[in-house]
This record gives sequence, C-alpha cells and structure tokens, in this order.
Amino acid sequence: MEKYSMPLLGDKFPEMEVLTTRGTMNLPGDLAGKWFVLFSHPADFTPVCTTEFVAFQKLYDDFRAINTELIGMSVDQIFSHIKWEEWIKENIGVEIEFPIIADTGSVANRLGLIHPGKDSNTVRAVFIVDDKGLMRIILYYPQELGRNMEEILRAVKGMQYSDKNGAAMPADWPNNGIIGDRVIVPPPKDVDAANERMRTAKEKGYECLDWWFCHREG
Repeated sequence: MEKYSMPLLGDKFPEMEVLTTRGTMNLPGDLAGKWFVLFSHPADFTPVCTTEFVAFQKLYDDFRAINTELIGMSVDQIFSHIKWEEWIKENIGVEIEFPIIADTGSVANRLGLIHPGKDSNTVRAVFIVDDKGLMRIILYYPQELGRNMEEILRAVKGMQYSDKNGAAMPADWPNNGIIGDRVIVPPPKDVDAANERMRTAKEKGYECLDWWFCHREG
C-alpha cells in the first residue's frame, strides 16, 4: 500500500471517494461551503467508541447549526457499522444520523491514522476542516482515552469566530480566567504599530495589560 505523509495544518484535505452508511461521498467536494469534523475510532462494538458516538450524536444539531457536518470512520466493514448503529439505537435509545466511513485501510493510511503500537486499529483522530477544504485543527488521542465533544464543538466555533473577526481565542474561551468571554486582539508587528496601539486602544474599545496583550468584546 502506498505510504502518504501525515496531513498538516493548512493542507488541503486530500480528495477521496469513501463508502459510508449514508452512501458514497466525495471528500471534500461534497461538503464544499461547509465545515466538517472527520473523526476516526478504533473499532465498532467497543465501549469507549460507543460512548463517543452517542456524545457526538447528542451534539449533532449544535454542529449543524454552525454549518458543520460530522463524519465518523474506522477500518470496519459497512455491515458492521450498520449493525452497531442498530445496537446503539436499541440499547441506548440514540439514533446515529451522521455518516460513518467503512474503510479498507486506504483512508486510514492516507490520513496517518495507523500508529505504531496500536496494531491495525485507527487511533482516535479528529480533523476539523473548514469550508474551503483546508485542515484547521488536527487532534490525536490514544485508544484508551475518549474525546470531549464539547471541546471539539468549542474549537470549531472559535476558529469560525477568528476567521470572521480577526481575533484570537484565549484559553477556555468563552470562560477564560483572566478576560472572561472577551477575545484577544492580535499583537502589533512593529514598534510604530505598538505605540499606535497604546495611543488608540481606548477609542477602539481595547483593554490592554500591555501593548502585546490587548482584548476586546467578542
């Protein structure tokens, strides 16, 4: 099997045709104009993965409300995905509505999801892709640790806000321990801009701890 380098932030999501529980999809083309979160899981019918899929489904409407789709995937056959969805609905009462990619290993290889020491299972990866098809956030988790879907939703919201408003998000935004729900103004890039920042901060609605650390209302 051909080896690919692992994708990097800012890379174009590689074009691929995938088989999913909702039919064949062409990525990223079929989702042009939308953000999407593609997340891999080690295997169907495993406890941690089951809790993750239920958690993602419970937030699916929140993701769709911000123009973002969810796509799951693992190296399992399509009938396994379908049966697992049925099990989740019958035993937990949650219907999985987003597509799940059935991978033969080619997608996992293309995206760097098979890691040393983890056999042939995919790691818990998260790719947040923007509406232009660019990789914006890449996260890798070991098989032993389930993901926090609220954090993934927060990450998408933060990146969308940053793109639209030219601001940066502080730690734990929108509940930062220093500046609350305010956002950070990108620091000036030279001496003149730094001096200008301090002279005009008040009229621009900035609060500054120093010339390099200014924040404003979101």
